[in-house]
Amino acid sequence: MATENLSSALRTPAASRPYDRAQRGYGKRSAPDQRPSHADDFALLPERERYIAGYVDRLPEGGAMDVKSLAKSLPLYGQMAVGTALRALGVAGHLRRVRCQVVDSGKSRWVTRTFWSRTAPDSEWWDTFTRTENHLAAQAAESTSAAAPPPPPAATDAPVTPTGAASPAPAAPAAVVPQQRSPEPAPAGPSPAYLTLARLGRVEPRLALSAADCAVLEELAAAWLDRGVNTDYLTQALVSGLPTMVSSPVGLVRRRLTDKIPPRLPAAPAPAVPGAPARRVLMECTECGAPGEPEALPDGLCRRCRTQAEVPSASMPAEVSVARDIHALVGGLRDLLKAP
Repeated sequence: MATENLSSALRTPAASRPYDRAQRGYGKRSAPDQRPSHADDFALLPERERYIAGYVDRLPEGGAMDVKSLAKSLPLYGQMAVGTALRALGVAGHLRRVRCQVVDSGKSRWVTRTFWSRTAPDSEWWDTFTRTENHLAAQAAESTSAAAPPPPPAATDAPVTPTGAASPAPAAPAAVVPQQRSPEPAPAGPSPAYLTLARLGRVEPRLALSAADCAVLEELAAAWLDRGVNTDYLTQALVSGLPTMVSSPVGLVRRRLTDKIPPRLPAAPAPAVPGAPARRVLMECTECGAPGEPEALPDGLCRRCRTQAEVPSASMPAEVSVARDIHALVGGLRDLLKAP
């Protein structure tokens, strides 16, 4: 007769499905300063967010945290529900998406990492953390470039001593060079402002100026060129819209140079200082993935995503008031029809 197995040992559960791994450089990254895991870590979250947060907290480093991978691993919720839950977890402070520049095998590329924290710090903490990551990434890039092997020494034909060390080559005698006469400085040519005034008579015969007139007006024309205009612009401003008769060309040009001088434009922004650390870490919007500075993404959301979340609640009272006005109008019309 068969004997029933009365052993109290539990049956070994089937092996769980392995976690999906993200591509190299992507995936989950644990933020520092987290407290140890506890049973009530996410007790204040709604049921859906609590369920997804518990799963994400158990993911290993580099685990896939995109919406498709999480929806595939969590059968209770689809992609839209997972995306909404991740947005809520970002607003609560548990995660931030960060775009990082990674240099691998001499090639640079941008990857998106999701930093996770079960302690839910505030936005100021995440901003400081992102700036720290950017500083560390810049230091790593500098150390990588500094660790490059130096070029091999050039081969020399210097004689080698018996000990193996190259003996210094004998110093060549200093050549006696006779002192040369310094050349005469070349005379300075006319300035662009002077040449522009001198060519006015060829462009417009009514504004033919003498050499003395050009010398008198040269300083006024140079002020135009100092404000960023070129000689063609200066010529066109002087010859356009002339009267039929010009009795004094030098007087008319002086007046136009004084009255029509263009405004001084602001200086161009200064170029980036060589050697300054480049921006290698940018925060991303949890909803749409738009990159930006940490202070421009409070709660991990860009301005457009925050505005779209506020539009439905703001438009509800307007729709109700419109519906009430229509009912009042119809009621008034019915009262008028009942009147004798």
